Amino acid sequence: MYSLLLAIIYVAFVSLGLPDSLVGAGWPVMHQDLGVPVAFAGIITMIIAGGTILSSLASERMTRRFGVGVVTAVSVGLTAAALVGFSVSGSFWLLCLWAVPYGLGAGAVDAALNNYVALHFAARHMNWLHSFWGLGASISPFIMSYAITSGLGWSSAYRIVGLAQAVLTFVLIISIPLWGKVRPAPPAGTDAAPDGQPSGAGPSGGGHSHVPLATALRIPGVVLILAAFFAYCALESTAILWASTYLVTDRGVEDATAAAFASLFLLGITGGRFLAGFFADHVGDKHLIRGGFAAVGLGVLLIALPAGTPVPALVGLVVAGLGCAPIYPAIIHSTPVNFGARNSQAVIGIQMAAAYTGSTLAPPTFGVLSTWAGTWIFPLFLAVLVALGLLMSERLNRLVARRADRPAQGPTAGTGVLGTAERKG
Repeated sequence: MYSLLLAIIYVAFVSLGLPDSLVGAGWPVMHQDLGVPVAFAGIITMIIAGGTILSSLASERMTRRFGVGVVTAVSVGLTAAALVGFSVSGSFWLLCLWAVPYGLGAGAVDAALNNYVALHFAARHMNWLHSFWGLGASISPFIMSYAITSGLGWSSAYRIVGLAQAVLTFVLIISIPLWGKVRPAPPAGTDAAPDGQPSGAGPSGGGHSHVPLATALRIPGVVLILAAFFAYCALESTAILWASTYLVTDRGVEDATAAAFASLFLLGITGGRFLAGFFADHVGDKHLIRGGFAAVGLGVLLIALPAGTPVPALVGLVVAGLGCAPIYPAIIHSTPVNFGARNSQAVIGIQMAAAYTGSTLAPPTFGVLSTWAGTWIFPLFLAVLVALGLLMSERLNRLVARRADRPAQGPTAGTGVLGTAERKG
């Protein structure tokens, strides 16, 4: 039962990544067929991001009421319907309409699945699962490329991925009874229920009352981790979008070489998460986050070196990708430990919203700044985000450590930072 559900979750994470690259991969052809400017891609992505943020914030209430299995199945079903809707859309306004369920489905399933894995599985699975997300995000451009080059058209790529999502929806519906039967193994320091099961870990995610947004934000340390998560996702999305441009305009790298190394940044994240899974349980989330930001900082330094050759910048981009790899999974996986199992769904929902806000706002912000100052500020922009993420995560570590030094007072029920133990398995 445990292995079967875990396999389904792995497939679900691949499915989460599949739609994420479709718009970008197909837009050079799509905007011509639809008769709209290239810049209109930003409208679609903003609608998707808005829906994702809203559903992330609502995920805690939905998961407690209906259960993670139902939320996951319905969310994937929404995404499947939206993708099929994209495939039959002959106008831009229809794409905008279908972008609404696209975003709503993506945010809810992301928050629900991440919290479930954080509560029920070891750190190695969190890293491997996010590696599988990268696999899905890497596959979809090839699907779009095949659809276009074979003469099927961009709509066929959306139809293929949409039907794959529909099949997964059917599998998830059948698997709903399994989600409540896998017993979590709470790490030391979490607020466990009397039977040893963490609060809110039941089949429906219930057992405790809803944690309102305002209450979750008042939990000590939540604002710190939101700032760190915002910084990380802003860093990642900015590097993905602008690295190739920086290499060409400021380091004299050939267009093809710059594109290849920009893709290596993504491959570094995907491969790095796969490798991190082998030692994540032994190193612990706190050290993975700290080491990840440090490695990204080293990569940014190499990118910024005023060398006569672009080699340090190219190497730095790969190093930065590898450093990014464990940060996202480790932040998510450490949430039940830092804030309590009963609060984790609410906090992870807010974290997802912060993540999408950072990844949505940072790239255009850099675009505006680079228009004014020049793309040479690329490594400086990344360095500021690295410093912010590292500073906020280290402040959270100190807060958690101070809380652990006062065991006699015990955790504040449902609101406090809980323990310092790293999850080991």
